[in-house]
Amino acid sequence: METKHEEGNQEPLKPHKPIETDYAKHQEDPGPSPQAVNEYDKNGAAVALKWIIPILILALLIYWLFFK
Repeated sequence: METKHEEGNQEPLKPHKPIETDYAKHQEDPGPSPQAVNEYDKNGAAVALKWIIPILILALLIYWLFFK
């Protein structure tokens, strides 16, 4: 029998909970912490992917046009 988690039953268009500022007040059902929401991603893959994906698409398009 499947176990159902409450977080899996959320509606997709339901607004997210606000950022948590007083954990003791909302200890039973807390929202995300400010650190989780405002975390800076200094070593992200977006910079590399911004260049790799278009080059790959262009190379595959050229291969498809000329060699198929």
